[in-house]
Amino acid sequence: MKTLLLAVAALGVCATGALAHGQDHSAHAGHTAPAAAGSVEGTGVVKKIDAKSGSVTIAHDPIKALNWPAMTMPFKVADKALLAKVKVGAKVRFDLNGQTITAIRPQ
Repeated sequence: MKTLLLAVAALGVCATGALAHGQDHSAHAGHTAPAAAGSVEGTGVVKKIDAKSGSVTIAHDPIKALNWPAMTMPFKVADKALLAKVKVGAKVRFDLNGQTITAIRPQ
């Protein structure tokens, strides 16, 4: 009986952890920003621009302040006009507020 209770308790811990990770951005499962991170700078290469949806996909370097490893992911932009400042293949610096780009410029 104790073994069964321990197994059920362990399963509950695993399920709780999986649910917590499921709330993160899918590309950053387990790599969350501090609650009051404010604006954070990142660098990377533009891979795709989607003006219609107001997003840009960037292969970004690690972002230490957010505990994010290097990866490629789409970001929403605060203002679609920011997309006119970049081209696919360009190296850029960008400012994030949460997971939204608030500024972007050539590196």
